[in-house]
Amino acid sequence: MKPPASPQKGSVLVVEDEPTLRVLLEHSLRQRGYQVSTVMDGEQALAFLETERPDVALLDWMMPGLSGLELCRIIRQKPGLKDLPVLFLTARTDEQDVIAGLDNGADDYLTKPCSTDRLDARLRALLRRTRPVQDIVTFGPLTLEPENHQVKRAGRPIALGPTEYRLLELFIHHPRKVFSRETLLERLWGPNVHVEIRTVDVHIRRLRKALNETGEADLIRTVRAAGYALDDGTISQHGPSSG
Repeated sequence: MKPPASPQKGSVLVVEDEPTLRVLLEHSLRQRGYQVSTVMDGEQALAFLETERPDVALLDWMMPGLSGLELCRIIRQKPGLKDLPVLFLTARTDEQDVIAGLDNGADDYLTKPCSTDRLDARLRALLRRTRPVQDIVTFGPLTLEPENHQVKRAGRPIALGPTEYRLLELFIHHPRKVFSRETLLERLWGPNVHVEIRTVDVHIRRLRKALNETGEADLIRTVRAAGYALDDGTISQHGPSSG
């Protein structure tokens, strides 16, 4: 299942045969700002990788058919995938298993159970090694620094919760574009998570309150019966600038 693209931390392919854990990983990583695709076994992973290139592959070891270890070996043998970062998340805790995973091409190894904080930290570390530094993005008086998740308005630091940050990140990469509530739900929470439509309005209000102090122009435009957009009130043919 491939979600729609959005300006997030990076894309992760989760290869996990246990359905409950697969859904939990997808939801947790989406909440941390990753674009997540999921498959249930090694064969599906190889089929996915024939047409898509994620930033990181997160592999279970013990799966029916092609094991995670065998999948990792195949990935390392393919010219277009040999530099794909691979992280094992597995119940195999023996030291020899860890060594085997790393010796067969994994970049990192985590054992279950594992907190989302630790998994997020390991994924961020892999992405720092393999991806260029992300440019600072500006729109009107706003500045967003993806590397450290800092947001400023005319130099004033703005504290945002994780959902409000991801909302702004989506908006600032598509300035003046109107997003419906349904689209925002799917982009932020994913297609398989049930969230009330009015939840979007709650987070929009929080974002609006954080961005706009007394006397400042409201940067969030509400379009009746359509949705929301980031708009500084000027007319421009240009998108956000990066520096």
